[in-house]
Parts: sequence; C-alpha cells; structure tokens
Amino acid sequence: MVILGIHYGHDSAAAIIKDGKIIADVQEERFSRVKHSKNVPLKAIEYCLKVAGIRDINEIDYISCSSENPSREVLAVFDIKNDEKNDTLTAVKQLVKKIAKMPNDQSNIKLPIYYPDYKLTDKSKLIDNNHHLVHAASAYFTRKTNDKCLIFSIDGIGDNICTSIWLGEGNKIELLKSYSREAAIGWAYSIVTEGLHWIHGDGEGKTMGLAPYGDPAKCKGVLDQYFPVFKDDVLVKPTNLGKAYVWHESGSDQFHFDEAKEVETLIAKYGREDIAAEGQRKLEEAVMNLVFGWVKKTGIKKIAFAGGVMLNVKLNQRIWNNRGNLIEEQHVYPNPGDSGLPVGAALLEYYRHNDFKGYDLDSLYMGPEYTNEEIESILKIRKCKYSFVENPSKKAAELLAENKIVAWFQGRMESGPRALGNRSILMSPLKAENKDVINAWVKFREGFRPFCPSVIYEKRDVYLKDYRDEFFMITSFDTKDEKKASIPAVVHVDGTLRPQMVQKETNPLYWELINEFGNLTGEYIILNSSFNVMGEPIVNNPKEAIKCFFDSGIDALFLGNYYLTKEIH
Repeated sequence: MVILGIHYGHDSAAAIIKDGKIIADVQEERFSRVKHSKNVPLKAIEYCLKVAGIRDINEIDYISCSSENPSREVLAVFDIKNDEKNDTLTAVKQLVKKIAKMPNDQSNIKLPIYYPDYKLTDKSKLIDNNHHLVHAASAYFTRKTNDKCLIFSIDGIGDNICTSIWLGEGNKIELLKSYSREAAIGWAYSIVTEGLHWIHGDGEGKTMGLAPYGDPAKCKGVLDQYFPVFKDDVLVKPTNLGKAYVWHESGSDQFHFDEAKEVETLIAKYGREDIAAEGQRKLEEAVMNLVFGWVKKTGIKKIAFAGGVMLNVKLNQRIWNNRGNLIEEQHVYPNPGDSGLPVGAALLEYYRHNDFKGYDLDSLYMGPEYTNEEIESILKIRKCKYSFVENPSKKAAELLAENKIVAWFQGRMESGPRALGNRSILMSPLKAENKDVINAWVKFREGFRPFCPSVIYEKRDVYLKDYRDEFFMITSFDTKDEKKASIPAVVHVDGTLRPQMVQKETNPLYWELINEFGNLTGEYIILNSSFNVMGEPIVNNPKEAIKCFFDSGIDALFLGNYYLTKEIH
C-alpha cells in the first residue's frame, strides 16, 4: 500500500509511505527557496513519487490531506471540482460566494498546462482529515509501541483548533478535548515573538533562545492576559486575544495580532530579555498544567506531542525534568510543526487499513541525495577547484580540530527544521568564541543564538544529566558540571545542551567524523548548525551548498567525497 501525505499552507510539504514505512518526506521550501513556503507542494510531491517509483498518480492508493477543507488549489492539482467534495468544502464554498460576482468563473480553478499531470480518476482517493488529528497521528504512529498513550497537539491554529488532547491505543486515536482561541497557547507565545520584532510563525525559536538571558521575576504577570490558565485538566481562564490578521509575504503567510504592540510597550519598560523570559515561563506554565492535569486525571503515564509549540526544546525539557513518577515515556515527534503533517496524514490513513504495532523512527534522512558523479558535474560547470578525498570524515575532523569552519553535505537531506549531520555547518565546541564566530561570520544572525551539539551515542552520558535518548535535537538537557568549561560553544547560558545523539548504524559517516574528532581532542562532540544563513531554508542541492559556502565565512566544504577550500589571493 502506497499513501501520499500532503500539507498545503504555512510550511507546505509532502511525504510518502510504502507498506507502512516512511520513504520520503520533504518541505516545499527546500525547492522554492522561500522559507515557510505556502505553495502547493508540487516539487515535494514530484520527489516523493520518484522515490516510490510511481509514474502515474493513480497508482497511489490514497492521498491523505492535513485539513478538513482542501483548498481550491489542492483540488485543482488532482482535477477535482468543488461539487465532487461537497461534504467537506464549506470554507471553499464561502470563498466562492465572495467572488461570485467576478466576471470569470472562479468556482473551480485550472492549472497551467506546464504543471504535472496529477489528475485522479478515482476522486475518492483524496482523503480529508482534521488538522490536529493529523498532528496527533504523527506523534502516536511514530512511537515504538501501540499501548495506551495521551497525545497533545498544540500549535497556532488548524481547522479552528489551537490545543487538543487525544487518547491513542492500538489503531485508534480518540479526541478527549479540544480548544479553539480560548486556549491559543501558541498564538500567545507568538504575540510575544512579534512584540520582540520577530516574525510570528518563524521567530519563536529566537524568543526561546533569548529567554535564558532574562529574569521573569522582574516582570512576572505582565503577560498573563495573553495566556490561558489550566488548573489540573480544566481551563479556568481563557485567552482574550483580538482579531487574527494574515499577512502574505514572499510566498508565505504570517499571522499578526494587535496585542504585539502592547508587548512592544512592555519591552520598552522591562527589557527584551526579561519579557522573553516571562513569555517562556508562561508557555511552560500553561502547557505543564495542561499535561500533568490530564496525566493525573487519566492515570496514563505515556505521553506524545506534536504541533509547532513542541519545537520549544526548553518546554520539552521542563516536562521531562518534572515527570517524577507520573510520566514513564515522553515522545515528541521530531518534526512537530506543520511541515510534519504529511507524515501524520499518510500514517493516519495507512493505519485505518492496517494494524499498528509500533514504529521505529530512527532517522529523518528522507530528502534528496546526490551521487559523486552528479556533484562533480556541478563543480565542473561552476569551475570550482576541488579535490577527491577517500575519507572525508577523517579530513573534516582534522580541520575541526584545527578550529576551522566546515560545511558538511552528505547523503539524503533531513526532514524538518534541524540539521542532523547531512546538511550541516560544523565547528569545534572547545572555544567559547566559536559561537560568536559562527553567528557573525556564517549565519549572520543575533549573537545570543545558541548552537546544538552532535555527540556520538556511546558518549552521551559523559555530557548529559537526567537525559533520555534523543536523536533529533527536540529536547534540551542539563550539561554535566564538569563538562561545561570543556565545550563552551554548545552550552547555552542556562547550562543546557540540545543534543543529537548519533548512532553509527544510522549515520556511519557522521559518527566517524565525530569519533575521529574525539580521538584528536578528547571530546566526542561537535557544534552542529543547519547549512544555511539566517532567513533562508536549509540547502537542498550542491548548487545551493556552493553558493552558501562562497557567500559566508565557511573555511571548507565537503560534498560527498569532494573537498573545497577558498584560495586567498
């Protein structure tokens, strides 16, 4: 059985599963080069079909969507008219009414002839799903077991839901409770982000990174009006947010709330760091009260998470550190934002027809890859000077030990927002100033922004306190005291690391690089940042890697077995 999952909207993406196995998963932004692209994911779909060996869209068993109301654009891609999906097209019909007086018929749209031919002969293959159910499916169906589990989906908004709680067991996911704007936890945090003059739906990671520099006690309570309050499993104080506006910019959608101006005023009074810290405190308070309230109510000790809010690694750590004897398992789907919806949609449909017995999600390397022959052809066309190295891992480790900045492009591109050693910029963690060097010379971003480490799996206990296995940089953990001074470039100001534990069997080339660096320096851990500059998507193909290399302060670039440096004249 082959199922294509698609998401159209902020962070458009596509994924495909074959007989229950995820074989491709990619975000449209990696092809369009527009961060958070909302384009119909045509390039992503094309790639997924290629990986699955599908020549005709009608060979697909099902196409599973991330929304109850597929857009006119999505319907047009698969040549489905509005009246063929009457049961789910309320939103589309409302839009049609608004434009009914226009001279051209826009009740249905048609694609230009140069678009791919994805016409479905069996229209029933296109399946509509609730946005938050799909998020829940991405979390539940990527667990190792199929036993009873509480699932929390928390994001901005999707199908008019902001926060939802589900029960997963066997093949079934049952809704326990959902909230709309009255529990808009994600929107509240994003209002703080916009007040800090960062983009709503993009800059929340900056707010999280800035928060440890502040003291929430200095402005405690000033953001209370924006966040919901839960007592146990009950919402006792709803949010009271004004109108949500959508801002269209450069191929992506962004939200705006007028309350951001109020936060801006508070920042002028209390300072950026303290307001960010209070925003982080309120986020953690709201989510933790919700989560632990439901855990206590149900007695279920295994929990899973998805939704964009769960990209907040500090929140995930707080839940883990406070688990006590209430929580036995915490699983965060590693691509929890909207770009992870296609995987959830595809798995949801697959397990409507097949038994779920658990899924071993050991890798997110689900994107395009390039052979040495393809890479060399690109290098020749660009007249680059390069050399072939038999062991790129050893050579890269030697450069890192010399404190060089290394760009590392290998194998299949990662899914999701984290670089996991295939599209990465690397540097030694041994010198504190290296964080500033990467931020200023390579990423061109704010100096407070932290960097994550990659550590070989066998050495994880050398660096981390109270940890659980974490392969995808989705949760931070406290650093062991005796190691903080040894690897200062990857230890955040609050003493935490956000690690990627690298297993040899999952990524042997990257594991060998880190291991060799450890043999040379004594530290089996390196600084790992995504291969891009601020404001751009992670590089997808060698052409973009070469451009980023020559347009930043990177010292060396490894593309497969090919090695490039910069000649200074």
